[in-house]
Amino acid sequence: MYIGKRLKELRAARGMSLSGLAEKSGVQIATLSRIEHLKMTGTLESHMNIAKALDIDITQLYTGIIKEEDKVDLRTSKSATDVFVHSDKASYEILTAKVLSKKMMPISLKIEPNGKTNKELNQAGTEKFIFVLDGKIEVKIGKESYSLSKHNTLYFDAALEHYLINQGRITAKVLCVTTPVAL
Repeated sequence: MYIGKRLKELRAARGMSLSGLAEKSGVQIATLSRIEHLKMTGTLESHMNIAKALDIDITQLYTGIIKEEDKVDLRTSKSATDVFVHSDKASYEILTAKVLSKKMMPISLKIEPNGKTNKELNQAGTEKFIFVLDGKIEVKIGKESYSLSKHNTLYFDAALEHYLINQGRITAKVLCVTTPVAL
């Protein structure tokens, strides 16, 4: 847990320098600087020594602290991703990590010519958004059929049985975002 911002606030409120805090807490000045600049978290022992030096309860170091890494999930082309086979001519790649803790699940779907996805029937309350990046697809939802081409979108209740078919001669590439039902 990064306490750097909170530590700096508490130290400044007491008019204490980094070197003064280092001397009083026994925590090296380089370590304190790294903690304040969010380069390291420190140990429980260092947190206890810092709290004692600031004459506060250790819980005050954690007041208002939010794990910043949970707020942003960056994926780059170098990030490891898992590719799953949907059917013999369709595959998808989950575009984020820790999907069980997310409110949306974005995937990149590729469907080869003459290919289709397996039928899906999600839980009630689940929604799906489709954006065609390349190619032509047909989306079957219940008894209805929707033809989509590049840059077309479709938003629907994913609790209805649905599947996608590639209608073109090239590999269809589709961005799908599903809102899983909260458990």
